[in-house]
This record gives sequence, structure tokens and C-alpha cells, in this order.
Amino acid sequence: MAPDSLNIQWYPGHMTKTQRAIEADLKLVDAVVEILDARIPVSSRNPMIDSLTKGKKRLIVLNKSDLSQPEGNRRWTAHYRAKGYEVVELNALSGKGIAGLAPALRRLLEDKIERDRARGMNKSLRAMILGIPNVGKSSLINRLAKTAKTKVADRPGVTRGKQWISIEGNIDLLDTPGILWPKFEDETVSLHLAFTGAIKDDVLDVEEIACRLLGTLKQIRPEALAERYRFDPCGFEGSYDMLEELGRQRGFLATGGSVNTERAARILLDEFRAGKLGTFTLEFPEESE
Repeated sequence: MAPDSLNIQWYPGHMTKTQRAIEADLKLVDAVVEILDARIPVSSRNPMIDSLTKGKKRLIVLNKSDLSQPEGNRRWTAHYRAKGYEVVELNALSGKGIAGLAPALRRLLEDKIERDRARGMNKSLRAMILGIPNVGKSSLINRLAKTAKTKVADRPGVTRGKQWISIEGNIDLLDTPGILWPKFEDETVSLHLAFTGAIKDDVLDVEEIACRLLGTLKQIRPEALAERYRFDPCGFEGSYDMLEELGRQRGFLATGGSVNTERAARILLDEFRAGKLGTFTLEFPEESE
């Protein structure tokens, strides 16, 4: 895969339809719950979100926060709170931290709650959940609703329609399909989305992505590779050599003794995404500025 092929352009027709639906439905809600991947808060954030939500109050959910570094979570939480947002760190799949979402949303909308109370009203709080595909929207709603009311999968783009979900705290949540943006201008964004699985593996060269991930991990945390795969990454000149060694260590040998590097690549990506190499924050607030 040539480097410039990572400048992915992917904006299916249903994405345009989703954008229009979001714009139309914003008048129904009091706030927006924006879900980000805590490992890549910049790359997993749709840059159109600010213009789309037209100044609605915002609750930032740093999802998969147990897969990111605690120091990274702390810095991102401080960063977004300084911007006037509420922030919750959680893992929607495991349920860790999920109890903090409803109280955070009520804090965010405290002014509305007080206005309604002064008028003798007790209206439900309504919030729209937004995020790019595979960032954890359906998992979050299922956890909050304590029942599988939306289809959840480990691949991008499975939520097709929209629906309201009522949760404790007198809160109604509007689920929406994930929305991408027309073009990933920054190659780093493309790579980080690919590393974490936000872009479908079947539209990418998984061996190239795995090699780029190995190169990144060699730079920022070589000891994680050494511990997991029993080789010293500093002893290899190229990332493909590391991928081959990973395959040998796991016994992924094809006929004639050659290494099945595609299988090795998929194992690496799966294990990185599952946190088996440790916790990683690939982006920090200072860099985003």
C-alpha cells in the first residue's frame, strides 16, 4: 500500500442522509452526548461536530478509557472541562464508569432543570448521542437501558436507524447512526482510526496497517512489543521484519516455511484493540492544539 492511499475518502450516501437527520433532530434535544475513543480523542472526533450541533451543550464521553493511559485520560478530561463541557470516562462494553453518565448530564443541564422546577414542571432531559462508527454508541445505550435494544457488533456501521431510549434520571437519549466525514486529510488520523478498528479492515491492507502500528509502537512503547511477542523491536530495521517475527513466534507458517503475515497482522490488530499489549493514548491535548 502506498502511503498516499491512506488518505481515505469514504462518504456513502447514507452518511449524507444521517447528517441531514441530525440537523433536523437537534431541535428535539437539550444537549449532545459526543462519544470519543479515549485512545484517539482527536482522530475519533468528527470535525463537523461543532457546526452540526449549533452550540448545543455537550457531554464528552471518553469511551474505552480502560484501554487508554490514565495520564492521558486525566489530561483530556481537564482539556474538555476547560472548554465548558462535562466529561465522563467509561467503557461502554464492560460497563465500567457507566453510572457517572446520567449525573453528568444532569449537571450539564442544571439550568434547564431549575427553570422547569420553578415552573412546576418535571420534563425529561433529552440528549442526542453522536459519534463516528464503531466508537461505542450502541454498546453505551444497551448498557444504560439494561437491555439490548439496539444491534451491537464489533464492526463499524451497524446502527442503521434512530430510536429514543429512556434511562434513569428522567433522561431520554436519541441514538443516531455513526457519521464519518468526507475525507481524512491527515494520514495520522487515517492510521489511528485504522489501528483502533473505526475503519473496516476489509477496505484496508491489514499488513500495511499492522506494519505502521508496529513502527508506532516501536517508537512509543517498544517494551510492550518485547513483552507480548518475545522479540526486541530495536533489533529490527523494518516493520515488515517484525511482522514476520511475530508470525514465527505464533507459529503462523505456510507451506514451505514462509510466514503467513496476513494472519500475523490480524492477530496484532486484534490484540492491540483488546488491550492485550497494554494501555495506549496515541494523542494528547497539547498536540491537538
